Amino acid sequence: MGGDCSLKFCGNKKYYCSVELTLQVIGGKWKPIIIHRLGNDGTLRFSAVKRSIPNITQKMLTQQLRELEADGIVHREVYPQVPPKVEYSLTGLGQSIMPVIENLCDWGRKYEDWHAENVPAAAV
Repeated sequence: MGGDCSLKFCGNKKYYCSVELTLQVIGGKWKPIIIHRLGNDGTLRFSAVKRSIPNITQKMLTQQLRELEADGIVHREVYPQVPPKVEYSLTGLGQSIMPVIENLCDWGRKYEDWHAENVPAAAV
């Protein structure tokens, strides 16, 4: 499980362990949420993704979707019509990360329960 700790390369990413590589691809504040939305809701237009994540800016959503597309996690389908129609969905590789995202979601619920039971309200 420990494995080799030497510098490795995957595309344009440099990493020392597979956890580091995984976090380069799906880490950050927004990517897991975007993946979760697309994984649960299926194919969505940009505006629907934006509505489902109210705190993200349009610029940040665009950037994160482009990075996820470049890393093979998200598929972007552009329909040649006026106005342009663009839909986003998870690729097979993106679908394969859903169990990890679901585990993160479950852990968050457990943490929320633990926090409610163990942290005094005044400390919040």
